[in-house]
Amino acid sequence: MLAPRRVFVLLINAGTENEGIHTIQMGGQNKILMFEDEDDAARYALLLEAQDFPTPTVEEFPAEEIEEFCQEAGYEFEIVESGRLEIPPEANVEQPEDTLDPVDPPKVDPIPEREQAGEMTDAELEAKRRFLEGLL
Repeated sequence: MLAPRRVFVLLINAGTENEGIHTIQMGGQNKILMFEDEDDAARYALLLEAQDFPTPTVEEFPAEEIEEFCQEAGYEFEIVESGRLEIPPEANVEQPEDTLDPVDPPKVDPIPEREQAGEMTDAELEAKRRFLEGLL
């Protein structure tokens, strides 16, 4: 059995009431960048920070969970292939959409040790789903 493909996304205000997932707006549509490589995601986070954006946290998730989250939220997503330098847009939204109406998502460790080994219980999967839904 193949292990689920993992990707790295950027969370804003990780572990707080105002926690949200970083999106970029393109043509009026929100898009989540899913990085194949953690270093590429960290580099993008540093570029955001250099633009006076709140410091994002790089978190690892199964790609299919982020894709499902995007589908449910009406977001697009883009896979950023390993080694590709992604540059953030020069203009940032003044107030992130995720902080306009704070939601208290469940506090879940994004990558439990069992999940790293490819084992997830139904309860953990449901908790992860609620966590991602709470990021809206």
